[in-house]
Formats: sequence, structure tokens, C-alpha cells
Amino acid sequence: MKFHQNIYLSGAWEKPIESMDKANLVLLFGNRSLVKDEAIMAEIRTHYPKAEIVGCTTAGEIQDTKIYDDSLCLTAIEFRHSSISVHSASITNSSVPEVVKNLANGINKEGLRYVMVLSDGHQINGTELVNGLQASLPKNILITGGLAGDGTNFNETLVWHNESAKLGQIVLIGFYGEKLSLGHGCIGGWDAFGPDRTITKSESNVLYELDNLPALALYKKYLGPHADDLPASALLFPLVLKIDNKRMTRTILNINEADGSMVFAGDVPEGATVQLMRANTASLIDGAEVAAEHALSKNSANPTNGLAMLISCVGRRIVLGKHCEEELEVAKDILGDQWSYAGFYSYGELSPMLNSDTCALHNQTMTITTICETDE
Repeated sequence: MKFHQNIYLSGAWEKPIESMDKANLVLLFGNRSLVKDEAIMAEIRTHYPKAEIVGCTTAGEIQDTKIYDDSLCLTAIEFRHSSISVHSASITNSSVPEVVKNLANGINKEGLRYVMVLSDGHQINGTELVNGLQASLPKNILITGGLAGDGTNFNETLVWHNESAKLGQIVLIGFYGEKLSLGHGCIGGWDAFGPDRTITKSESNVLYELDNLPALALYKKYLGPHADDLPASALLFPLVLKIDNKRMTRTILNINEADGSMVFAGDVPEGATVQLMRANTASLIDGAEVAAEHALSKNSANPTNGLAMLISCVGRRIVLGKHCEEELEVAKDILGDQWSYAGFYSYGELSPMLNSDTCALHNQTMTITTICETDE
């Protein structure tokens, strides 16, 4: 694999763009207005004429161990032995399950090893997205990715595929090749506190009642002075969802004062138990370290270089504050200096948990996917 990474910030590229006529893929994360700038995109296309260009808006762009805002972080990739295919569609005038099924069915399954997912993070229910992928893709295929972000604004997110940058868009990138070697890691680092509450009224990813009480009012009671800053302040206190001995973190994307409901990134089914969560700097950074160790251990080739895709939650960025880059640094400490690091802060993360190969929707986690090619 061959890489070129660059950053467009404050009206200029950090360094001259390296042309790669045979580049297969360009990952491009960042600012929506820059992606809509025809001159910038034409310049990228000139240097990577055959590449599929994919990316999304974020709550912070990741390149190496740095976090950027209002930039374009570019990673161009040329595979030596492998190939990709990209499929995209918007949920406009259609349902998430229908769009996901059509996209997944359109992917050539022969030789498929991995699917990277980039999805709108504001309009799309992440649980429906993951369930659709699991139902339509072969069981042995690794699935990871993330939901696009919009800082802490929660207004709209964009996903792009080449010249198409749309609201409600989903992009699937299929990776093919016997010499691909893959690893994954996903962990949170949050601690539950307070009493268990039962979801007594909900619909899909909208929560109405906990213990037969209006959910939003009860949540505000726990938030105290932080309630004035909803929905952004909810990132400090996510909920852990407990179903059949499984624990999944759920983050609030929006609130409805009129009916006292809360909209989450994924399903919050009736009958499930939830509990508030909180975290400290040390536990979140330790979690990122564990995710990196697991990603490396799952990669059977014991690689020393490749692409490390880091997708972390906007809530972690808020909690970590000025220490946020430390979770990127510990990942690099584990994987090493020879890897290329790219990614973004998201509204939801897609990855198997540590002891599973089945993809799930997560919030408030650091997910790491390692991609490399072997020469054997």
C-alpha cells in the first residue's frame, strides 16, 4: 500500500499534493463548504484521476495524532494487490432499510473481505443501518465505519461520494483481495451511575418515557445546570442500554420540548433497562489504548504498517477537552510510527465489540480499524 496525506486549512494545502495516478481511494473528511468548492475538488481529481473520493462532515478531523476543525484531511491510498468498489445512495424519498438493502445487494460478494461505512449522522437511525447491513452482507465480512458529524451543532451532516455531497447519504466501500489483512478494536471507558430505569414508552430511536415518567424531564433533573445546554450537554452523560446481558451506549442527538422526548443515534426499545453514564480523562484514554491493542492483535499478519482508521465519538472529545489528542497518541504508541492515521469524530461508531465479529452501533467509543496488505 502507498499513501499520501495532506491537509487543506486556512485557504491552502499544508504541502504540495503528491500525484498518484493509480490511487484507488481518497478519504476526505472535513468542512462542507470546502467540499463544495469546485476548484478544490478539481485539484484533488487532477492528482487522483482514477480514485473514488469519499468522506463526510465531522465533529473534528483526525490525521496522525492531531485534530482539526474546518479543514479537509486527505488520505490517498494505492493498493498493490487489492481493489475496492463504492456504492452510495440517499434516503430521500426512501426508507433506511430499503436503501441499505439495495446498496448491500449491489456489492459484488466474490472476494469481499471488508465493508467501510460512512453515513449521514443526523437523519439516519444507526440501528436500522447496522441491522440492514448485517442482514444483507455475508456473515464473515468485517463491517466498521461511522456516522457523520456536525460539531456540537446537530443541525445537518453531509456524506460525499465523488461529486455527490448529500444529506441523508450512505456510502459503502467494499474491499477485496486475499492479501488484505484487517483488524478492529472498539471500547468506551465510561462508568454507569445512578439507578436503573426501564424504558416504558419508545418508538424506534425516540424515547418518550422512563419508569412511566416523561424521559426528557427526568433526564433534565439529573443534568441540573447542564440541562440549559441540551442537546450538546447530553454528550457528557450518555445512557447505557442493557438488553439480554448486552450493554450498548446511546447518545442523544436531539430533544423535543413539546412532547418531552429524546432522539438517539440508535434504537431504544421498550422494556430495556438504561442507566446514566459518565467518564473521566484517564478512563477514556485507557479505553483508546485497549482498542488499539485489540485491533493489532486481531490483525493476523502482525503488520508494522498500513492504514489505521480512527473513529471516535464527539462526546469523548468534549469530555477529554484539551487532552483529546492523547487518545490518538496512545493509539499510535501501540501501533507504531509506520502507520498512516486517518479518521474523524462522529455521531456514532460502527464496529464489532472486543469479543465479537458482529458489527453493532456504538456511541461514545473509540473504534480502530487496521487495513494493510501482506506480501506473502
